[in-house]
Amino acid sequence: MSDKEILRGHLMAQLLEGKLDQRAVAARLAISVRQVKRLKRSYAETGIAGLISKKRGQPSHRRIRDSVLSEAMALIGAHYADFGPTLATEKLAEQHAITLSVETVRQYMIAAGYWQPRRGQTIRAHPLRERRARRGELIQIDGSPHDWFEGRAPRCCLLVFIDDATGELMELQFVDTETTLGYMAALQRHIQRHGLPAALYSDRHSIFRINAPAAPSQAQTQFARALAALGIDGIQANSPQAKGRVERANQTLQDRLIKEMRLVGLNDQASANSWLPTFMTDFNRRFAVKPARQDDAHVAYRGKTADLCRILSV
Repeated sequence: MSDKEILRGHLMAQLLEGKLDQRAVAARLAISVRQVKRLKRSYAETGIAGLISKKRGQPSHRRIRDSVLSEAMALIGAHYADFGPTLATEKLAEQHAITLSVETVRQYMIAAGYWQPRRGQTIRAHPLRERRARRGELIQIDGSPHDWFEGRAPRCCLLVFIDDATGELMELQFVDTETTLGYMAALQRHIQRHGLPAALYSDRHSIFRINAPAAPSQAQTQFARALAALGIDGIQANSPQAKGRVERANQTLQDRLIKEMRLVGLNDQASANSWLPTFMTDFNRRFAVKPARQDDAHVAYRGKTADLCRILSV
């Protein structure tokens, strides 16, 4: 019996003994006097059992049909066994028209051994930095070397540009490895699509800054020189945690992007790069947030395309 039913039993006993009247019992239980009369009659006829809900132990009328759950788990086992519950739930809805809650999928994936429950969140050693107010005010950039094609193609690197204010993916590009020309090409596409950002936030890779101790203070890398020519601030983080937004995006992409490319059947950099704008559109629809201010910090590039190509070159 629930605590509520135990309380009803005590009050019904006192009601029958004449120690309480119906109005007092109704006020105590926050129900109507008419309902108290029904409870009193049930208690008088069958005792405490008359106060226990008849629905107890019965299957819910809103339960998911066993056939639907069986089909969903069969599909997960065949196609999405290494997916997380959230991504698996999305794919069941998008590809197979099976709509379930993430928690339902999670529980059944745990029972089937497809998913291991994670430990509770620990205290953050590095508190999250407040987002910039405007889109384009700060673009975090990074390269993520990984086995992106799961052995179907050589290991490569994904260049990631993500907006700090919105969490929007601004540029994705597969390259063989992190190089100055690779970042310059990615920045050129970004400028042509969105305009000149106010600042780029990167790590302290030698592409972005001169790391030699004996170098003159005014020495610049080719990439830093290009940023100065375009009026873009180049900021280098002192630790990976400082540019946590792009680091977390890399982790998410190493899960979602890999699985999406597997499902689509992409096996090389060229075809994947052609498809990446489609992925970015869907990703941003799901995860991008509204900035604190609606005005965009990007500035349209007014120069000639040939001049932009010349600046973004070695």
